[in-house]
Amino acid sequence: MGKESMEEGQLSNPLLNVKDRGGGGHSGDEGSKIFISRQGGTSHDPESDDESSSVTTMLVLTTLVAVCGSYVFGSAVGYSSPAQSGIVDDLGLTVAEYSLFGSILTIGAMIGAIVSGKIADYIGRRGTMGFSEVFCIVGWLFIVFAKVAWWLDLGRLLVGCGMGLLSYVVPVYIAEITPKNLRGGFTTVHQLMICCGVSLTYLIGAFVNWRILALLGTIPCLVQLLGLFFIPESPRWLAKIGRENECEAALQRLRGENANISKEVAEIKDYTETLGRLSEASITDLFQWRYAHSLLVGVGLMVLQQFGGVNGIAFYASAIFISAGFSGSVGTIAMVVVQVPMTALGVVLMDKSGRRPLLLVSSAGTCLGCLLVGLSFIFQDIQKWNEATPFLALAGVLVYTGSFSLGMGGIPWVIMSEIFPINMKGSAGSLVTLVSWLGSWIISYFFNFLMNWSSSGTFFGFSCICGLTVWFVAMLVPETKGRTLEEIQASLNPISKNT
Repeated sequence: MGKESMEEGQLSNPLLNVKDRGGGGHSGDEGSKIFISRQGGTSHDPESDDESSSVTTMLVLTTLVAVCGSYVFGSAVGYSSPAQSGIVDDLGLTVAEYSLFGSILTIGAMIGAIVSGKIADYIGRRGTMGFSEVFCIVGWLFIVFAKVAWWLDLGRLLVGCGMGLLSYVVPVYIAEITPKNLRGGFTTVHQLMICCGVSLTYLIGAFVNWRILALLGTIPCLVQLLGLFFIPESPRWLAKIGRENECEAALQRLRGENANISKEVAEIKDYTETLGRLSEASITDLFQWRYAHSLLVGVGLMVLQQFGGVNGIAFYASAIFISAGFSGSVGTIAMVVVQVPMTALGVVLMDKSGRRPLLLVSSAGTCLGCLLVGLSFIFQDIQKWNEATPFLALAGVLVYTGSFSLGMGGIPWVIMSEIFPINMKGSAGSLVTLVSWLGSWIISYFFNFLMNWSSSGTFFGFSCICGLTVWFVAMLVPETKGRTLEEIQASLNPISKNT
């Protein structure tokens, strides 16, 4: 969930990327100033900060329109939990049929994610967001009017395709339109809005029927479609395809009428020219020894994130509470109360405490949460502490949800944007996104079967994987806070600077 794009690190900060490019353009004065500043020295360029520090009305409006897509992403993920009992009762679905419905979203997302980069480069960032929303609206309407299971599945698949496109293009677009000193805060709004989409869908789903809930899912899609007519295209994409006048006009709209954008335009053009001189690596090029550490960290975090059980819990939270003897609607409302503040806390702490400490606390918390839920099912099976077991399950799910929201939900995607060399980021992003959605599908499809096999065993298994995540982060994941992209990549890929 979620998901911060690989492209963010590639495109987010042309000045910082100067040293990654191996020298071109402004690699003299400005590049060295930024490098010394990040090392904790005193060299600083306040004039540069002043030029890019303003938050304009157009920038805020543009970001809000973009993150409507993030909300759509979250609402799609959150839909299957509150809708489960209503759909199963009304249409008479079996466990296997509902598991297919729940998990087919991620198959569509894999399809959308694989082609997202090409589509976004071909028709632009705005066009891709609009294209994805058409898929989402048609998909939601199929679900609204579904009379048989295959209508549900087709609708869910279409929503998934749109969601896969949005998971890539929204953070890329935000990263490309924001000034370098504001980019971190603005891009994390993407993850926060995914969380809001999941949480509000849980909350509304506790009070309305599943068809109405699906119909409500079209509203943010329509809001974004209409909003796209009022916001500019990404200046970097315009520069990339050679539309330089439109690039300058779009950037001026975003920075304000009186802003001096000449320096930023020069940086974008220099970056675009340098990027064009680098050969784009293929996925097979990633499997070289020089990239082994980066690849292990990148893919490893995605595998551990998904196999820690997040989508099983997110998709079927209501069923988990009911199985544990607790009210499904009350449980999901409690998840909302925990999820949004913890995600916001993670956004605030990410650049203060660092990535590794947050990941360690987050993964340890998810381990504890799954352990508590597993224990509640054990006590239920042996008829011990029957009155307390539902609350133990509730506490476990809330601890898991809050801990995951704090770090494991968004930080792996931030790290992914930082650890690969510039010309490897596109291929690495495709691979990591595919691994993430594949893991999501496996867990969301088999979760109900695992619960039927052994509810306690399922959560103890998730707890073990979350515990393994703690070890993985402590041993292998580098701290990237406050380090230049060159430092990070040189420490992980010592030969990559010659790539």
